[in-house]
Amino acid sequence: MAKRSAPEVNAGSMADIAFLLLIFFLVTTTIEVDSGIQSKLPPPVPDEVTPPKIKQKNIFQVLVNQDNRLLVENEDMEIKDLTAAAVKFLDNGGGEGPAGCAYCEGERDPESSDNPDKAVISLVNDRQATYNTYVTVYNELVRAYTILRNRESNKRYNESYEDMYLRYKEWPETEKETPEYEKLEEQVNLIRDLFPLKLSEAEPQES
Repeated sequence: MAKRSAPEVNAGSMADIAFLLLIFFLVTTTIEVDSGIQSKLPPPVPDEVTPPKIKQKNIFQVLVNQDNRLLVENEDMEIKDLTAAAVKFLDNGGGEGPAGCAYCEGERDPESSDNPDKAVISLVNDRQATYNTYVTVYNELVRAYTILRNRESNKRYNESYEDMYLRYKEWPETEKETPEYEKLEEQVNLIRDLFPLKLSEAEPQES
């Protein structure tokens, strides 16, 4: 009896199929990427430059310890209360004379910050604290500045700082030599100057 020959499988197109599947998965697969925090580092300070002295009352100390506990001015605080505490500090306006703040709406406590330009928030993050806690705390502090900038912008221009800044960033390149753009740029810079973001991140602490 003659032996049957095994049917041959045409594998010529298998490489094409595998290549198409690879392309399909590359196109359709979504890769999650941590966006992180967009923060621009300050330029290096020359050795001969002496750092300015800052009064202790103008420093708002925020610490995230190794257990992810939040300590503000050496006292425990819930993260949900951090933004309000930062706003209170930045908007205090406790200075007198040239250090005063006419546009501040705070309590004007002489034991707290003189004005927003002198007020510095110092953030220290323990090396063993989680990244999520650090990002949350950082965002709450930045939100305090946004709240104050929005308030002042609404009061002066009937428009939030966020909306005004968005228009400023999306302004067409071909129309930036116009009086309208120059006026908008001036308004954005004024609000920034009234509440400058002075958020200092100290070297993380060893546990």
